[in-house]
Amino acid sequence: MMGGVDAEEEYEKFLIGMNPPRVTVDNSTSSEATLVKVDSANKHGSLLEVVQVFTDFNITIKRAYISSDGSWFMDVFHVVDQDGNKLYDEEVIDRIQQSLAARASSFRSLKRSVGVQSASNHTSIELIGRDRPGLLSEIFAVLTDLKCNIVASEVWTHNSRMASVVYITDESTGAPIDNPDRLSTIKRLLRYVLKGNRDRSGKTSITVGMTHTQRRLHQMMYADRDYNRSDDEEEFGGGDRSSSCVTVENCVEKEYTVVYVRCKDRPKLLFDTVCTLTDMQYVVFHGTVISEGPEAYQEYYIRDMEGRAVSSERDKQRLTDCLEAAIRRRATEGLRLELCMEDRVGLLSDVTRIFREHGLSVTQAEVSTRGSQAVNVFYVTNASGSNPVEPRTIEAVRTEIGDTVLRVKDEFGSNSSSQDEGRFSFGNLFRSRSEKFLSNLGLIRSCS
Repeated sequence: MMGGVDAEEEYEKFLIGMNPPRVTVDNSTSSEATLVKVDSANKHGSLLEVVQVFTDFNITIKRAYISSDGSWFMDVFHVVDQDGNKLYDEEVIDRIQQSLAARASSFRSLKRSVGVQSASNHTSIELIGRDRPGLLSEIFAVLTDLKCNIVASEVWTHNSRMASVVYITDESTGAPIDNPDRLSTIKRLLRYVLKGNRDRSGKTSITVGMTHTQRRLHQMMYADRDYNRSDDEEEFGGGDRSSSCVTVENCVEKEYTVVYVRCKDRPKLLFDTVCTLTDMQYVVFHGTVISEGPEAYQEYYIRDMEGRAVSSERDKQRLTDCLEAAIRRRATEGLRLELCMEDRVGLLSDVTRIFREHGLSVTQAEVSTRGSQAVNVFYVTNASGSNPVEPRTIEAVRTEIGDTVLRVKDEFGSNSSSQDEGRFSFGNLFRSRSEKFLSNLGLIRSCS
């Protein structure tokens, strides 16, 4: 077996040596987007690795044309930056070209690399279990009690399941935690929190280093079978699955399976669908992606790793369910709250506790640290997940945390207007009790 793997890698090296990857950036052909063309030797996961680079640079793919028959793939991407503009910054363009070329010429198999990055200054904790109101607050509280500093985290919820990757350091030294006894205690207590009174499937794992977080979250939820509809999905707002946004058909004359995706457009949608196709061991031979309006359209011609079309109706349905789950995992539900302030140990434990005490449930979270600043995004609903959050609840939360550090964003990510703030009664929120609380926690300082 190892001999076969070595021979395959040697063949990949030979192909790349004879035809090194080419990445060209074209700003002259289109007036609306920058064209990025990637030509490289083909291997399983090539498309995902390229799309992942754009995702990591927060580049939006407006159109894509994919062709990878045989041992070579040729992809064309029409891309813009976060503001919808063409890419003109030469430094950014150079970094993208270098990253794409490095990905395209990588000899590592996808299963072994899984997007692992080289950073090793954090301890990584992976958590997956049954979602419930207040779960995130309990997790952060346990880590704080165990003298762990949370430097970054991302949390997804879907179909009554929760998956999270949390990066921690030692509170006193700022170094990764590698003591076996201490790590065993962290795992045991977190697993206890995950299982609660009803869930026997809660899992934790701990490693030193950094993974590609969003790539890993897709893998965790796919392995946890979040695409299967649970009996209590409606309790957590699982949504109506009767209106499918994915269609799977066979193209008999070409021996392909054709996958059609049509849904509301959002950032990173292409990354999410390509992740799923790759994890399910399907190869994209041809594809077209159009995301130039409120709706996104994707079309893929695929086969399995053995070169066969998807034959059974059961496999087609599973492919449909998995793609729809991938689309919904990152679909933001709830009100977007942004917290920006001086970072400190225990901050996330305090903030999520306040959410819980006011009946808010976190459906998605992205936690990061930039220098000394904590920059966190939370999507919250009420505890049932079925109704909009009451304005008076948001007013109470901002009163307790502080309106200068906790901001409400609309669905487009912009600040609430003065009219909105009037509707939420965001007047003089710094009452005496709140001022004392904020002073004690160091929350008075704003981040503009």
